[in-house]
Amino acid sequence: MSRGPFGIHSLGRWGVLATGLLVVLATGALWLGWPSQPVAVPASAVASDPTTIERGRYLATLGNCQHCHTPPGAAPYAGGRALPTPFGTVFTSNLTPSAQGLGGWSAGDFWRALHHGQSRDGRWLIPAFPFANTTHVTRTDSDALFAYLQSLPPVDTRTPPHQLAWPYNTQAALKVWRALYFSPAEPQAPTVAANAEWARGAYLVQGLGHCGACHAERNALGATSAMAALGGGLLPGQGWYAPSLTNPAEAGLQDWPLAQIMALFRTGQAGGHFTTGPMAAVVQHSSQHWTEGDLQAMATYLQQLPRTAAPAARAAPAPSTRQAELGAKVYGQQCVQCHGEQGEGVRLADGRFAYPPLAGSRAVNLGTAANLLQVMLHGGFSVSSLSQPRPFGMPPYVLALGDAELAAVLTHLRTQWGNVGAPVSEVDLARLR
Repeated sequence: MSRGPFGIHSLGRWGVLATGLLVVLATGALWLGWPSQPVAVPASAVASDPTTIERGRYLATLGNCQHCHTPPGAAPYAGGRALPTPFGTVFTSNLTPSAQGLGGWSAGDFWRALHHGQSRDGRWLIPAFPFANTTHVTRTDSDALFAYLQSLPPVDTRTPPHQLAWPYNTQAALKVWRALYFSPAEPQAPTVAANAEWARGAYLVQGLGHCGACHAERNALGATSAMAALGGGLLPGQGWYAPSLTNPAEAGLQDWPLAQIMALFRTGQAGGHFTTGPMAAVVQHSSQHWTEGDLQAMATYLQQLPRTAAPAARAAPAPSTRQAELGAKVYGQQCVQCHGEQGEGVRLADGRFAYPPLAGSRAVNLGTAANLLQVMLHGGFSVSSLSQPRPFGMPPYVLALGDAELAAVLTHLRTQWGNVGAPVSEVDLARLR
């Protein structure tokens, strides 16, 4: 499955206290016994017919499994992709049917991993694998997904050992973490026809789609008590902020028509809104390949998420005259050709945006400038889709602009054309980096 972050906060004062508590509890957990016995799961005869395998392939696409389980240039699902966390580096597992992967596994073993977060030998899995989401996957879908993975060519690539600091690399600590923060999902009750589309959307978002793995804030131990809250969170080791899906001022879709929401997930853009960074990868590898029915079910669920009240707006300090002048100069030299004199963006002949507008942009006005900084530093392309196979892109400025120029142009974007973002200082850049 696609990566879910293990946590978002660096280990400051509260993190140190939490770590100390974890050490004490983990020491006590050792008295509970290790190794753990694998949780008993019902046996299942898994079909391997083309229809089941094709359904499993689609389920793997829903979960964006290949993206995280395939390092750049490697064979599909060979594992070994490095995932940064505040506690060290985790490497994704080999999902091919080789001795280094799922060779020798049964369908029950695989469902145990998805539903209980436990490997076939009894080891507790690290929460970087989003078992808090995959626990919602039904046994039928788990079996079809397993059938697809078993149909892949075996790749004998050994997964590197995780590089986690003590005590996070111990099974005792994981046992304590689970006791505090994780319970396997209960079977879902049948839904009435009137709620079937919403229920399908909830299943996709909370299960294989694992949206809460990125869009939910986590505590110092990488846990959240409300995985489905979708209130936004920072992605560890990447510098990106996954905006709140419950706040219309960030990425909430409550006021969007269903067709526009579906277009965003099908093409990576809708109106002047573009997906960027990790979310662009989700559209690229996953959601643009969903069926119309699943896109509409997800859109229905996201549209009906409860709203969270935005914090009261506070007047941001005005940038200094020197920074304002520098920001306008850099914008005129580097940005105006694509984004316009007034941040209005540039449209194609058919009316679609080639380059997004910056005036009134939710991404520009976020409380944090983290995402803007990542785009400025590393550039990137919008999603390549059937409707736009050769998207327009933005060059990286990591070598072209110094910190003073970056802070100035980010401040210019966030304070012009009616935008209400706070200015960005060089100190802010150092923190965001």
